[in-house]
Amino acid sequence: MQEDKNTPGCFTGLLQSLHLRTARQNVVTTATAPPAGSHQSHKGCELPPDYEHVADTCCNWGHDAKLAASPPSYASGDAEIYRPEVLATIEAELDKLDAALHSLNKSIHDDPELAFEERHASAALASFMAANGFTVTKAYLGLETAFRAEFQHGKGGRTLGVNSEMDALPGIGHACGHNLIAAAGAGVAVAVKAALIKHDIPGKVVLLGTPAEEQGCGKSILIERGAYKEMDACVMCHPSAGAPFTNSGSSLALQSFEVEYTGRNAHAGAQPWAGINALDAAVIAYTSIAALRQQVQPHCRLHGTLFGRNWAANIIPDYARMQWRARAPTWAEVQDLRDRMINCVKAGALATGCDYKIKLDDPYLDLRPNKVLADDYLKVANVRYGIPVGYSDTSASTDFGNVTYELPALHPGFNIPTQDEVSGNHTVKFTEAAGKPEAHKAMMIVIKALAHTGFRVVEDDKFYAEIKDEFEREVVPLKALLSQSS
Repeated sequence: MQEDKNTPGCFTGLLQSLHLRTARQNVVTTATAPPAGSHQSHKGCELPPDYEHVADTCCNWGHDAKLAASPPSYASGDAEIYRPEVLATIEAELDKLDAALHSLNKSIHDDPELAFEERHASAALASFMAANGFTVTKAYLGLETAFRAEFQHGKGGRTLGVNSEMDALPGIGHACGHNLIAAAGAGVAVAVKAALIKHDIPGKVVLLGTPAEEQGCGKSILIERGAYKEMDACVMCHPSAGAPFTNSGSSLALQSFEVEYTGRNAHAGAQPWAGINALDAAVIAYTSIAALRQQVQPHCRLHGTLFGRNWAANIIPDYARMQWRARAPTWAEVQDLRDRMINCVKAGALATGCDYKIKLDDPYLDLRPNKVLADDYLKVANVRYGIPVGYSDTSASTDFGNVTYELPALHPGFNIPTQDEVSGNHTVKFTEAAGKPEAHKAMMIVIKALAHTGFRVVEDDKFYAEIKDEFEREVVPLKALLSQSS
């Protein structure tokens, strides 16, 4: 087998599991008249002109939107958008930046870079932020491709954090749409800056360029080095495939680990008894873990692959390497799965006489999105822009889950048009879709709603108190349990 790069986790398969589990009638599609101007109607909802174009694209949006089991309901009394004049400011700023953001998006899409190698993307984002009035620190906290871009208006106030992911996948480029995530983060940050200035609200917005989401758990490194300590809340968004839809929900925790088996070469025909077969050790481990799958809960995921070095049919292999992932809704469940998988690894070594080494990677924790932030974002996305919305979990994983355990945070998913139902994340067709104008237009709608929610974090004291209370009530106790189990 060929040597390959390590590609764990990511927020791959975002919203994918939802398609088969939920009922059609539960999606929210109701929208009231927009707060800042009127536009042409589309299917009963008042939408901006550019969203009309996305909805009517030639790409196949025909498969069902991913629907939620308990979607929010916006009655007329609940549908009022907070300070519509602020949303109008955000929309005007992002409309002005549309062409520049599309150029940034395409530049990153067309030059895909792997984890910790995102030099072009980091430089392009840093240049964009500097040109839009932000103070930029490159090679932030010792990570070559990380950066921090900040803007302060007035004195004091709260700090909103925003994340831009940048890395691509080996061989298939931006098949998880991080080019869109990168541009989205930049757009949200600049739009919030414009709103702080125009409405004279003291506060700070900080954009972090976060490397190595696909592998390397870059945000965990940034957390350890203090990148998020100043922030009062943090937001980002992530694309998936399908009809117009945006959601909030949890993800699976993930543990990645690597195994190396070392044996001894021998001539496979003349003297096989003199060899110690590392490939056999890997095969025993692989089949043991495959058998283990029927003994775990349906919501758990065990998956991996194996690699060789100078293998040939007439040589007893002296080396084999494996990469494994254990996923589950909670970190405690992941730890149990990991330990059972490691027993299978040990069985391969014991059966063959090979030596082995196991390297554990940093954990990807489950997402714990702040429901107060989510409620506000989804309301704006639905009421103002007519996007169907809902709450749903995913069997994907992301290092932004680690961020949600540190401070109030939000990581909504949003759909982009793709060719067909099998063109989801981590496929070549999704790479193609992520670079198209229709994907950019879908992103531009979403970040208007997300920037508006971000502005509220800085400006609205009552809103932030609710956010903080939700975090302390729902997440802080879970983090304490994590500390006890680690």
